Amino acid sequence: MKIAAISVIALDIPLDRNFGGSKYNVTKRCTIITQMRTDTGLVSEVYNGDNRDHMRAVVDIIEQELAPLLIGQEIYAIERLWQRMFKCAEWNRDRKLVMEAIACMDSAIWDLLGKAAGVNVCRLLGGYRQELPLICIGGYYEEGKTLADLGREMERLRDAGLAGCKVKVGGLSAEQDAARVEAARKGAGPEFWIAVDANRGWPVAEAVKFARLIEKYDIAWFEEPCLWYDDAAMMAQVRSRTTIPINAGQSEMTAAGMRRLVESGAVDIVNFDASEAGGVTEWRRVATLCQLRGLQVGHHEEAQIAMQMIAAIPNGVCVECFEPARDPIWAGLIANRPDPKGGIIPIPQGPGFGLELNWDMVKRYRVN
Repeated sequence: MKIAAISVIALDIPLDRNFGGSKYNVTKRCTIITQMRTDTGLVSEVYNGDNRDHMRAVVDIIEQELAPLLIGQEIYAIERLWQRMFKCAEWNRDRKLVMEAIACMDSAIWDLLGKAAGVNVCRLLGGYRQELPLICIGGYYEEGKTLADLGREMERLRDAGLAGCKVKVGGLSAEQDAARVEAARKGAGPEFWIAVDANRGWPVAEAVKFARLIEKYDIAWFEEPCLWYDDAAMMAQVRSRTTIPINAGQSEMTAAGMRRLVESGAVDIVNFDASEAGGVTEWRRVATLCQLRGLQVGHHEEAQIAMQMIAAIPNGVCVECFEPARDPIWAGLIANRPDPKGGIIPIPQGPGFGLELNWDMVKRYRVN
């Protein structure tokens, strides 16, 4: 079975407010849908990523560089196809954009592999289970938002059937953010997961101070606690001085970069992002590395593909989503999206990633 044609659709949706963290702003939601067709008539239907600044460049890489490398190639030669595409990242350029483009192509190939076999991607990758805990990313900094508001947000998410929430921190002092975590825990109750995400917001001393202030609140993990320029060494220091598990990996764009964090003793949980960093094929390498090192595996957002991968392995933790205002694509693009109950979301059982897209929404927000 060979690849006969490739087309991509870029979506750009403005948000009604800024959903920023400690070091960034989010005012729109973007993604790329990849339609890859085989000579037997199979068509992929999967979307990847959220590049809000350089999406056009990612589309150009796919159309001008990667697609010509794949047309006419056998879909089952997944490793050979990946290596052909990876050569485009060898010369001096913004390699992260190349890895995002590869992720789109690679995910589409895995979707086709599942459709050809008649099973979901989870079963192709190991099929360890067919359901997972689903948490929400929330607790954003918003003007006028009080501690009581934050507590009520956690209560509302719990009542909506989610297993937990990852609360944004790192934008205030350790003491101020610790007060926010206390309010979140009180609103959530004892069984609801509370994790915290500093988005590389703090130096070591502030991160350690914060961690010690919140250890008593039963925190699931502390994500990307330290500044970007020496994160592995700094996270290893924080990890050695707190009982809270350290989570990182979403800022890495290759499995080799993820190995750097693992070998530095910097992480307990890895959230390498297959939707941006080379796709399922590169993610498999990271998952194997983590299993051999006794580490847990999550994923940075993109539940539509992450749930198939995380459920496939014995060391998978959970998947993440956003509320509709932050991610109208998760809320509206998947026509057959499963909903969580009691904190658990079932893995779609359709072949491949099992996605059926809302094409009315695609037409409304398409920008290419």
